[in-house]
Amino acid sequence: MYRILTDDDLKQALDMPAVVACIEQAIAARAEGALVAPPRFAVEAGEGGLVFTAGAETRYAKVVGFRVYDTYPDDSHDHEQLVAVFDSQTGALRGVLIGRLAGALRTAAINAVAIRHMARPGAQVLGVLGAGFQAGYHLQAAAAVRPFTRVLVYSRSAGRRQAFAAHWAAQTGLPVQALDAAEAVVRQADVLICATNSTTPVLDAAWVRPGTHVNTIGPKFAGASETPPELAQRSRVIACDSPQQAAAYGRPFFLSGTPEWERMVDLSEIVTGRRPGRHSEQDITLFCSVGLAGTEVALAAAALQVTTDR
Repeated sequence: MYRILTDDDLKQALDMPAVVACIEQAIAARAEGALVAPPRFAVEAGEGGLVFTAGAETRYAKVVGFRVYDTYPDDSHDHEQLVAVFDSQTGALRGVLIGRLAGALRTAAINAVAIRHMARPGAQVLGVLGAGFQAGYHLQAAAAVRPFTRVLVYSRSAGRRQAFAAHWAAQTGLPVQALDAAEAVVRQADVLICATNSTTPVLDAAWVRPGTHVNTIGPKFAGASETPPELAQRSRVIACDSPQQAAAYGRPFFLSGTPEWERMVDLSEIVTGRRPGRHSEQDITLFCSVGLAGTEVALAAAALQVTTDR
């Protein structure tokens, strides 16, 4: 008998450390050849369409399935995402997760795994550029893997960054301070999360101190990226959760055709110790998150298992 879960069920079933552990396990399965994660595909229909990310994790969770979300301009509450989970051994439907939280949580958790394995030991200051829906969960996930002593945030709207700081300070118990300039955040950060939708650079690579780890979120295209190419040039290690997805976009990835693209490694290789996350405490490291398919299926499967066991 299959179950249908909502965002509320997901939040009750898994706290952030459990979400990160689930996603880290799926990433490790990828290095073992047990995570099938093809690039996403879309079905266009009039003013919008549907985007599918399908995948299978056959080593630990033993599931196969997909997530689907729409691209219509209307963003009302009936525009939900759906994750369907099937047993990878029998094909039986285990359950369905409906809501908007799964995508944000698994993306935040992927980025937290990168922080765990790529940020230098002793990193204390977390910087966040952006104060939207994604940024908050990335802050929470980062705090689940490293004992940050303070968080600095900047976004263009003073009201939004101040509200963000107050909300996430209450949620995490960390001191979260809103600053008036991106440069002030970047220059102090040991770990920097770029969580904006800007198509122009939101930082100067020269602001990034030696030893800093930087996370970017979502597709970045040549000539349309919040992250300047110079940052990648300064980075000793560059990783991506799905180089195949980065190569499959309809537009060139912001590092395509550069020596930095050739140096980019799969995050799963770092997680399993096959590649170093950094070579020294002075290295700048860069993680490019594009969305590893199959991870949301593993996450939904974990929530389904917890609710079934109760």
